[in-house]
Amino acid sequence: MSHLAQASLWLLVILPAAVGGLLALARRADRVVVPVSLGAAALTLALSAVAAFQRPSVAVPFMAGADFALTVDGLAGVLVPTVAAVTPLVLLFAAGERYPAPARFHGLMLLFASSAALTATAATLPTLLFAWEIMGAASYALIGFWWRDDDRMSAGLTAFVTTRTADLGLYVAAAAALAGGGGLALADLPGGSMGWRHVVAAGILVAALGKAAQLPFSFWLSRAMAGPSPVSALLHSAAMVAMGGYLLLRVEPLLVSTGWAGTVTTWLGAATALLLGAVAVAQRDLKQLLAASTAAQLGFVVMAAGAGTVAGGAAHLVAHAATKALLFLAAGAWLTTLGTQRLTGLSGVARRWPLVGWSATVGALALAGIAPLSLWATKDAVLAAALAQSPWLYAVGLVASALSAAYAGKILIVMWRRVPAQRRAGAEAHDEEEQGTGAVSLFQQLPVVVLAVAAAVLGVLALPPVQGLLGRAVATGEAPRATPLELGVSAAIALVIVLVVARARVPEPRWALRWLGLEKAAGLFVVHPTLRLAAALARFDDRVLDRGVERVAAATLRVADRSGRADDRWLDGAVERFAGGTRRLGQLAHRPQTGQLHQYYLQAVVVVVVGVLLLVALR
Repeated sequence: MSHLAQASLWLLVILPAAVGGLLALARRADRVVVPVSLGAAALTLALSAVAAFQRPSVAVPFMAGADFALTVDGLAGVLVPTVAAVTPLVLLFAAGERYPAPARFHGLMLLFASSAALTATAATLPTLLFAWEIMGAASYALIGFWWRDDDRMSAGLTAFVTTRTADLGLYVAAAAALAGGGGLALADLPGGSMGWRHVVAAGILVAALGKAAQLPFSFWLSRAMAGPSPVSALLHSAAMVAMGGYLLLRVEPLLVSTGWAGTVTTWLGAATALLLGAVAVAQRDLKQLLAASTAAQLGFVVMAAGAGTVAGGAAHLVAHAATKALLFLAAGAWLTTLGTQRLTGLSGVARRWPLVGWSATVGALALAGIAPLSLWATKDAVLAAALAQSPWLYAVGLVASALSAAYAGKILIVMWRRVPAQRRAGAEAHDEEEQGTGAVSLFQQLPVVVLAVAAAVLGVLALPPVQGLLGRAVATGEAPRATPLELGVSAAIALVIVLVVARARVPEPRWALRWLGLEKAAGLFVVHPTLRLAAALARFDDRVLDRGVERVAAATLRVADRSGRADDRWLDGAVERFAGGTRRLGQLAHRPQTGQLHQYYLQAVVVVVVGVLLLVALR
């Protein structure tokens, strides 16, 4: 392995982190922030291409039994360039937005991109934990970017605390891996002792489900939509939530080795794809619809990890990244232009801005699973593995796929709906979230066009012959492939549902409108009990601990007071009496010291006489 390849891997992580950190801290960099951030992102993309081709590995000593190690294998070689390609497109789009602190925004985005690359290339649990923490902190700062807005800060805090709660599983997994003696390298986790291996798998599963916004953690993704649209386009397409699914694909051998984790993972992914698909259908806000669909689509990736089709999961992850980044950026463009993201305010928006409209149409059709666009083939690659595992699992996945067509069709109908001229003039649903600009800038149009092309063609990753090449690249062995019949059935279902939605209003399940009540349930079963426990502990602290401390302090003061009086009366008095006696003895001893020689002779005679008398008396 060449030193150039190793240097490219280090620079892949260090370059965006260094530039991002400098921009985030800079105070007067607003004029140069766009070329600097885009230049750093472009260089990172080039470095990712070099790393994907060379597949380097680097390691430095970090702690006993584990190095700080990075590696680019086949799976990382697919995802890292994906993240690196989406990042400059999102930053280019953000250049057309008007943010109060652009240097800080672009700096945080680069820091996040660096942490995502570090997560994707982490080869050991310590490296993964390091990257995982930075990614969580950066996401919190980006979701709550408008920190003067209490609602947005609250949304960022909800997302952060929810994912951090799930992240504890990763620490449990690391501790169990140490206890099991299997090593802290991700590749060595399946070799740990059987008992601890179950704990490792459970911990990683919980952490990944939280980051991927899977059930029961999905609600944080709804709150995260309060962040800027470019943040949603990066964090919730190619990074952040994608990293949860990617982690499960990475540890697929560990899931298989436990005997249970693979099945649990598959069904959790299927349940999320189904239920969050229903949530997406119920939404009346475009970004909320896209958020729910993100969790649903990541459910297919989680299914792939459990069903053992790593290549299918990777293909779906990449295709979804391009599709969802496109749709989030289109939503952001319309929000900036019209000041609203509610579907009622976006009627006919594709007719007013055709370039963005047609690009978003490609993304929505891909999301629906319309052939031959990307998510049609990648979704069926996952469903083929699900069918090999269980017909019921395949049925659930097929229904979830149908729901994808329903909520994507809902977007299409709103975009292309004809709006009477008087309604357009009134613009009664506009400028609700912010003041619209009335125009879509070139910076906002170019990225969506590029992403539309990617959303259209990336389905080749799940079709022969590229499918076989991808399978060999990720080195997972032969996985079930979708038959022409399965591909045809799913394409027909998607097309029929989109046509039905076009002719009739989509029924909106009201029970799913508020995200299945997940946030309310979390508040009821987690937040409120925690607050009540905290209040009870506070009362215990006030009434018992504080009072105990106060009583001990009062008793100590009383003892000190009594000790002081005893010291004054007894100890000081005894010392003073002893000193007075010593002083008097000194005065007595001083009297004979007159300096007269005859008196000293007389004293000597007296001493001799007394001595003689004592000798005579004693004898």
